[in-house]
Amino acid sequence: MEKGISFFSPLSPTLYLVKMKRIISYIFQDWQANTDSSAKSRLVLVLFRSAQIIGKLPAPLKPFAKIYCNLYTLIVEWILGVELPWDTTVGSNLKLLHGVGLVVNHYSKIGKNCTLRHSTTIGNKKLADGSCSGCPEIGNNVDIGSNVVIIGAITIGDNAIIGAGSVVVKDIPEGAVVAGNPAKIIRIHNIKNNLHIVNKKLDISPIHSFEHEVFNNTMS
Repeated sequence: MEKGISFFSPLSPTLYLVKMKRIISYIFQDWQANTDSSAKSRLVLVLFRSAQIIGKLPAPLKPFAKIYCNLYTLIVEWILGVELPWDTTVGSNLKLLHGVGLVVNHYSKIGKNCTLRHSTTIGNKKLADGSCSGCPEIGNNVDIGSNVVIIGAITIGDNAIIGAGSVVVKDIPEGAVVAGNPAKIIRIHNIKNNLHIVNKKLDISPIHSFEHEVFNNTMS
């Protein structure tokens, strides 16, 4: 939930309906983005946003909050197979396509208008000293393909596209299209120069052979 927003502070009767509209708007903030996906995706996200509100209920209602959040885990994670912890920071208009096998560490941060697909993992990694790294911070308008792994304390820039099957372990710049294991930059949006010049500036190695196959066949 956005910082500074408290749905459960004391209200005058005059403001009660306004507050209720805000709560309903918050719960259904992802609905429009998923009209072309599935009823399951919409259900998961309604339950997710509801859990974000209920999980922050004041102390007298904490038992109810705990029951609901456990129920959320049972339905969404165990039965539907979508591991999206209720306390994960996620911007508005999140889009889920299929979603089965999705695993998101609750320390990850996901921006607005992002798309997540099935069998994707977003989380930390084990370091050489046995400790765990931080988790990714994903910017706005990021489109993530299926079977993608994004791990470590890395940043994914706004408007990036991550092709199916990619393994991302380093920062991705804004507007980049990446694919492969490890993920490599194929191109940068809004750069008119040819790929050779872009690669020279960024000191990267492109993937040439399967760009169209990755994005045309597996990004749906």
